Amino acid sequence: MKKWIVSLVIILFVGFHSNQVNAAYASYVVIDAENGRTLVGQNEHERLPIASLTKIWTALIVLERSELTDLVYVSSRAASVEGSSIYLEQGQTYTIDYLVHGLMMQSGNDAATALAEHVGGSIEGFVYLMNEKAKLHQLTNTYFTNPTGLHDDKHLSSAYDTAKMLQIAMQNEEFQKVASTKVFSQGMTWKNKHRLLHEDVGAIAGKTGYTKVASRTLATFFKREQKSFVVVTLNEGNDWHIHKELANYIDANFSNEVIVKKGIYKTNGLSVSVEEPIQMLLRKGEHPKLQHILLVSRHPESKRAAWRVFEGDRVVASKLVQIKTR
Repeated sequence: MKKWIVSLVIILFVGFHSNQVNAAYASYVVIDAENGRTLVGQNEHERLPIASLTKIWTALIVLERSELTDLVYVSSRAASVEGSSIYLEQGQTYTIDYLVHGLMMQSGNDAATALAEHVGGSIEGFVYLMNEKAKLHQLTNTYFTNPTGLHDDKHLSSAYDTAKMLQIAMQNEEFQKVASTKVFSQGMTWKNKHRLLHEDVGAIAGKTGYTKVASRTLATFFKREQKSFVVVTLNEGNDWHIHKELANYIDANFSNEVIVKKGIYKTNGLSVSVEEPIQMLLRKGEHPKLQHILLVSRHPESKRAAWRVFEGDRVVASKLVQIKTR
């Protein structure tokens, strides 16, 4: 087991206070896409059905475990699954590329099922992968029973966990391309159902969802100048408007601040190179209490260290940095 040298630097600021956005709905959250820190929210950790926002996680696992050119056979189970569909034909084969676009852009439950059977060997095998990955990323309010988001009493997540899913998935370049696609043509033409992607509001990716039990669910990844953030609403009928209002609120009230500058830092006899600045969205005038902890491996061949920034007991930023030899 690796041992660690821990170097602690404490920077003291005044505490964080958030004014809630005035909106009447069951659950919402906005998180900093750089680090997952909650900017504003209401009931953001309440466990609720998320409908087809589930497919964010489905798509990420598929893309991590396959090639876009791989061929997928469509079983009778996949071709006949209930709900939204891209009308796959039983016994036919389709590329991962085609199916994952149909999954994210048209919310095809048949695509989700075919992909799950292909990657996981079975629906049950794929759901196991979904839950294991959720545990890995500490999505503690999330449990999956299927790859589609069709209702099951045990299939639940939270606005915060769902926002984290999109934040994590957008770090995958292939997912980012698929989730950002506005129009896809491959023998037919699909227009992304996420309406905000077609408007000039800074929305670059996202996913829609709906079931009778979950009602409307929506996840949007926004990028406005130097600010990147994720908005999720659950059980909100006016979600298009609310997402734009929340994005405007973040734009007006938060700025992107550098909390660790690029450069060379010396601590505990070591020189550490921060090659890219560590940044976070802060409310204008906000100066939170942060702890900076440098974790250095004792392994003689290791040249990397982990620079972690804590707010209380939560990691709000983390970056691998280079140990400089003398």
